[in-house]
Amino acid sequence: MTRIIADISLSLDGFVTGPDPRPGSGLGTGGEALHTWAFSEDPDDRRLVHEAAVRSGAVVMGRRLFDLVDGPDGWNDTIGYGAREAAKPAFVVVTSTPPPSVRLTGLDWTFVTTGLADAVAAARERAVAASKDSGRELDVVLMGGGATIGSALDAGLVDMLSLHLAPVVLGAGTPLFTGGTPRTLVQRSVTVTSTATHLLYDVV
Repeated sequence: MTRIIADISLSLDGFVTGPDPRPGSGLGTGGEALHTWAFSEDPDDRRLVHEAAVRSGAVVMGRRLFDLVDGPDGWNDTIGYGAREAAKPAFVVVTSTPPPSVRLTGLDWTFVTTGLADAVAAARERAVAASKDSGRELDVVLMGGGATIGSALDAGLVDMLSLHLAPVVLGAGTPLFTGGTPRTLVQRSVTVTSTATHLLYDVV
């Protein structure tokens, strides 16, 4: 069964970017520390990055994140989805207006203008099709940004929450949780590495 997995890195004080995220510095001041684990040589970090990349049948992101990854300082042939994995699942972008052009033309982009629920539904269809083609179960991954994942949790669209807790206090930035609908989580695993604590929950 295709799962909807929200996957994001955050600081000990709950921020998914540092202060002042902007074009050219999408993670804000100090925010790069949130993703140190994704580029580390720790064997467990490498395993988690690889497993997340290969299980992704489709990926949902918000427009702001798309503008960063498709921008001139964004992804390339070496660094992309899954960090150095540079995996190429289908990508679904939630946006009010599709962009006039796409730099990363080698990736499969779909732009959904009718809301997050429709974007998740479209991504599920792509992931189910990819599962049939590959012969193994693949998931939909909500990779962010924080507002997209927060909205998906509030709307009850998320089956699992995968958090990568970086050992850093940013003091300010973009928070992951800003109130909203209470959710009960069931802890499934905790993996502690040299660079992060990786937490996996069922959302019930």
